[in-house]
Amino acid sequence: MIGEHVDAQVGRVTVRLPRTVAEAAVDAWERDELGDLGEETHEQYALRDQAGDLALIGLVISERGRWEGEEVVIDLDVTSAGAAARASQ
Repeated sequence: MIGEHVDAQVGRVTVRLPRTVAEAAVDAWERDELGDLGEETHEQYALRDQAGDLALIGLVISERGRWEGEEVVIDLDVTSAGAAARASQ
């Protein structure tokens, strides 16, 4: 319930990313994962989850990114922006 109220007020944030970071995100989106993952430790699961968030940002860059010189400007859903911020900690 609280999420509905917060989402209605926040929604999206505009983010600027340097070219190298943006290209890494797009590469993560375009990469194919083949094979069975097998059993994962908690740390491996968390790392894969963060990689998935990075890949989804790569999708947004591919579809709606606006290049301005050496940076890309994207409007991210606040959830994706939050996930990216948490992954950096």
